[in-house]
Amino acid sequence: MSTAHRTTHWTGVVAAALLFAGAGVLTRQPAALAAGAVAAAYAGYAAVVGPGTLPPAARRGDAVAVERSLSDDTPSPGAPVTVTVTLENETDQVLPDVRVVDGVPRSLGVAEGTPRHATALRPGERATFEYAVAARRGHHTWRPAQVVVADPSGAVEHETQVAADATVDVRGPVEDATAMPVREQATPVAGRVTTGSGGSGVAFHSTREYRHGDPLSRVDWHRLAKTGSLGTLAFQEERAATVQLLVDVREAAYLAPAPETPHAVDLSVRAARRALSSLLDAGDRVGVGSFGRPVDARWLDPGTGRDHRRRADDVLAEGDVFSTRPPESPVYARFRPDRRRALRRRRVTELHRRLPDVAQVVLFSPCCDDYPMRAATRFEALGHRVTVVSPDPTRDDTPSRTLARLERSERLRRLRHAGVRVVDWAPDEDLAAALGRAAARWSQ
Repeated sequence: MSTAHRTTHWTGVVAAALLFAGAGVLTRQPAALAAGAVAAAYAGYAAVVGPGTLPPAARRGDAVAVERSLSDDTPSPGAPVTVTVTLENETDQVLPDVRVVDGVPRSLGVAEGTPRHATALRPGERATFEYAVAARRGHHTWRPAQVVVADPSGAVEHETQVAADATVDVRGPVEDATAMPVREQATPVAGRVTTGSGGSGVAFHSTREYRHGDPLSRVDWHRLAKTGSLGTLAFQEERAATVQLLVDVREAAYLAPAPETPHAVDLSVRAARRALSSLLDAGDRVGVGSFGRPVDARWLDPGTGRDHRRRADDVLAEGDVFSTRPPESPVYARFRPDRRRALRRRRVTELHRRLPDVAQVVLFSPCCDDYPMRAATRFEALGHRVTVVSPDPTRDDTPSRTLARLERSERLRRLRHAGVRVVDWAPDEDLAAALGRAAARWSQ
């Protein structure tokens, strides 16, 4: 269905005709009379070739069909994607003035050309135009194109929205999985995390008195030979970890050292994908979710398997939540500071309730404000072991930036003091190197 708008193209023409004609009669000036006649002729033209000359389909909104095609629907981040838009007159009359504005996703920017086009179309005629967008990480869907059809005089325009399906899925390059160290909190499922309890495993833990039913493979034969009494060997048990990956997607996390460098959310999503792959490959149960948005915005409980890996990757590719651009406004911007603190504390409690009791948390955040620090320490207090992977977006080239860097360093120090493991990830450093450096600190 179209919406009709009366333009102002002919506003004042009738008044001008009467003014010039009246002035010509009073002053007996032929030039004024001629000007009035010309204005009257234009007014008559607008009335004769007005909206009644357009086909009924233009007034209904189905006079023009729109097709859209993409040069690549799975590009790499930063790659240009050429969009080809084709318009077709589906009526049996000439459409003298057709204008279109394509529905480019708000999360994408136009890199070349323009998504706007104006043309005239004969019956059945097709017109094509192109423009290019710069691919950004995420799943992006084109909105309907805005089409305007005007009558020959331009006095009335009929505007409608025409849908044309097109999506682009930008997952980023396939990167090597990065081994994410997990902590000594585990589920009763065999895996790679060494626990502090004795049982069946690989590394020696202790010996105890033999009990009826103990397997012969665990009998301490050396003890039997030396003392004549039976004993049983116990080994350190290994269990599969349950890990929830949380990516800070608040407005405060969209920080970068420079405009041309990736911001912390982009780096966090990339790191989460690498950690997801390595943890699943190791047999751990892994979930993913957003931090700083409503709990159910994007959340996947810990799991394993090929289908779970695909679902988790789809979650991290969600363009609305894990967007390359910050949200339009902070979640709690309209509340007073004390109310904001209470709501954020409640949000951490809600996240805790969704987590399995034995789950540990890996939080990806630049930690450039206090909220991630408070959330991480609260998770620790609630019984979830926490590791914070913090891409560093700070610089020290101005006094204010140096102060921001020092404040961030102090937050990371306080996290370590609270028992939270911290990976301080410099922007020019590979994640694996940052993890190795942090692991060396943890082992000291």
